[in-house]
Amino acid sequence: MIFDMKKDILLDISNVTVSFEGFLALKQLNLSLKQGELRAVIGPNGAGKTTFLDVITGKVKPTSGDVFFKGKSLIGKKEHKIARIGVGRKFQSPRIFENLTVEKNLEIAVSQYSSPLKIIANKPSIEKTEEVKKLLKIINLSKQYDLEAGSLSHGQKQWLEIAMLLGQKPSLMLIDEPVAGLTDEETELTADLLKSLSGENTIIVIDHDMEFIRRLESNVTVLNQGSVLCEGSMDQIQNDPKVIEVYLGKKVSL
Repeated sequence: MIFDMKKDILLDISNVTVSFEGFLALKQLNLSLKQGELRAVIGPNGAGKTTFLDVITGKVKPTSGDVFFKGKSLIGKKEHKIARIGVGRKFQSPRIFENLTVEKNLEIAVSQYSSPLKIIANKPSIEKTEEVKKLLKIINLSKQYDLEAGSLSHGQKQWLEIAMLLGQKPSLMLIDEPVAGLTDEETELTADLLKSLSGENTIIVIDHDMEFIRRLESNVTVLNQGSVLCEGSMDQIQNDPKVIEVYLGKKVSL
């Protein structure tokens, strides 16, 4: 019966505590994520958001608790092994090959287990070429395919890296502050992009921009002092007295 209840759970974080020399970065954190779900995670500075991602990806080992992915524990696994079993992470600053074209960046992404030098020197297969075309269409950069990635706008670079992550076909995408430094229009387009990817993909998004979070129209988890303060829709979150108190009573900012 328990198995049936959890069969659609992709990620299950159970009572995770992380202590750095006595400082509790995470305190008995519990969070579950269903297959195909888009989840936003917010919280004030120091709430434990980055540590939360570091635990999932294996960068930080929890002091206690466990992290289950596809029903198996991730604790003790190396970062590269966790990545290979389907956990992909996008950091705040775009990590792209700026001297290569947009197309070549995506070719490298979809051929993740091949040497980048081989990919650059050789023509990709028809199958990989079609994958790249599909990704270019998803991020609306088909016309920019032959431009050097370094010439793109900041927002376009963010979309390119999201597409590169998508091209690796992870089961879980961890997206860290994707709209930092973006224009209002780019922020809206990024939210629409992530919404369009959910369902087929399972995504956790961390950000501080509340209008962006609202546009995602997803469930929201609020972290505070290393624990889950509350969860719910954006409307529920912004009217929760505990959340208002954490954000210094600035209800308007939510």
